[in-house]
Amino acid sequence: MSRRSLLSAGALGMGAAALSACAPPAPPSGGPAQLALPTDVSATDKTLRWANWTAYLDYDEEAKNYPTLEAFMKETGIATTYSEDVDDNDSYVSKVRPQLEARQDIERDIVTLTDWMAARLIRDQLVQPLELIQMPNAGNLLPQLKEVSFDPGRNYSLTWQSGFAGIGYDREKVGRDLKTLDDLFSEDLKGRVVVLSEMRDTVGLMMQWQGVDIAGQWTQAQFDEGVAKVDQLIGDGYIRRVKGNAYLNDLKSGNAIAGIVWSGDLFVLRFETENDNWQFTIPESGGTLWSDNMMVPITSTHRRNAQTLMNYYYEPEVAAQVAAYVNYVCPVVGAQEELAKTDPELAESPFIFPSADYIKENNIQGFRALTAQEDADLSAQWARVVGN
Repeated sequence: MSRRSLLSAGALGMGAAALSACAPPAPPSGGPAQLALPTDVSATDKTLRWANWTAYLDYDEEAKNYPTLEAFMKETGIATTYSEDVDDNDSYVSKVRPQLEARQDIERDIVTLTDWMAARLIRDQLVQPLELIQMPNAGNLLPQLKEVSFDPGRNYSLTWQSGFAGIGYDREKVGRDLKTLDDLFSEDLKGRVVVLSEMRDTVGLMMQWQGVDIAGQWTQAQFDEGVAKVDQLIGDGYIRRVKGNAYLNDLKSGNAIAGIVWSGDLFVLRFETENDNWQFTIPESGGTLWSDNMMVPITSTHRRNAQTLMNYYYEPEVAAQVAAYVNYVCPVVGAQEELAKTDPELAESPFIFPSADYIKENNIQGFRALTAQEDADLSAQWARVVGN
């Protein structure tokens, strides 16, 4: 099922050549030999449990199921439980980290988290190494994503989708186009704007608004100014709420009519609300880019079942089906050609298969890599502002 209608003409996608800019922290210090892995029971227990974000897999409203996942279960015999558990990287990992560190089952065999959080789990040896020899389709990963600083050689993670953050709004209710953050945080929209709890997206956009190159060597003072701007907008009543993926509920209910959003979610709103007025655009000051990654928690006893699913979703035909629904940047080589066979127009969508020119022309940037200490300090500073 394809959510066909594209968003505003001013909206743009993320160039594959720039995806590597998302890569955060340093490689993990440990290796597979240092991990005490649980016994894998995949051969005798054909089950799998997958945690993902909201609206991130193709869904059939009539059948109330996920078509590609149904096909996977039929093909492999692996009964898979799919849960939209991840609302925000920090909140999800804060919940499961104590169990992972204690080597207690978190009842998930795949978790899907953003690059910077993937870096933390890999660094802290809370995920299992992948047996790439068991996953031939992993070779279909876009070349730009194969070598990332947080997981050299992709031994622990595989990209699920990529995308960007910018401005989303209901044009009919707003009454005009929103092209800048000045437009978004205006008097007439006061109290009807939501922003993301993801620090790198919301603070990143604020810093770009203040003229900062977020991919470069910005300073603590520049970060402080970005956080202070968010704090001011909250205090002055412009920002209604700071949320993870649950911000969609405010937009659906009409409590908010605009916000800092993730690109693919605006397709969800158009599709689910049958409202073509939802628009997405990158602010004139710039937007952020990121990738989410599938990983196997250290406590999983179904690693090979998990690897079978990852391999399945890296088949170009399957990846094309998912891309047509979620409208995020597809990381699989060959998917564009497959989608072109069934929907040539959608196969040209810059939301799914973008050109690098968009990145340069519209200042789409990845938030620069943070050291472990910076990560801890800046995350704590952000949490104090948003109340996490």
